[in-house]
Amino acid sequence: MAKKAVATLQKGAGKGFAKVIKMIKSPKTGAYSFKEDIIPNDEVKNYFQK
Repeated sequence: MAKKAVATLQKGAGKGFAKVIKMIKSPKTGAYSFKEDIIPNDEVKNYFQK
């Protein structure tokens, strides 16, 4: 499924967007989970600063 999302982002108007994956640590268990989002290229730096 990830391959399909990335492939559609590389055509036409999709070039203005990026698929980002952020690793988040759970405060309860200490385990890591991953959060995936598709956001505009302009907001990539702000996404990782949150």
